[in-house]
Amino acid sequence: MKTLIIGASKNPERYSYKAAERLLHHNHEIELLGLRPDVIFDREIDTEKKNYESIDTVTLYVGPQRQPEYYDYILSLKPRRVIFNPGTENEEFYKILKDNNIEAEVACTLVLLGTGQY
Repeated sequence: MKTLIIGASKNPERYSYKAAERLLHHNHEIELLGLRPDVIFDREIDTEKKNYESIDTVTLYVGPQRQPEYYDYILSLKPRRVIFNPGTENEEFYKILKDNNIEAEVACTLVLLGTGQY
């Protein structure tokens, strides 16, 4: 199962960084999409929306005001689910996902990993 982290950052204080670290610790494959190109955990943070293969989960670390630019992109990846981490909740996007048979999960990726529910 591969996870795409949208809002990836090289800042160790950011939750997207911590999520990348924990996902790798739990042996999940990850792809990283962020605003600035960089490398964390020997993986590139991409700044362009690539057509990644086999994305099971998208975990969001961008606020609802910036999400519309990602709607079509995320739908094109056909993930099984999108995780809305705290602060990213977006009713409009939940409906779009549901209409496209994609699960919208309002949760914290770190908590899901820590409790074995990921």
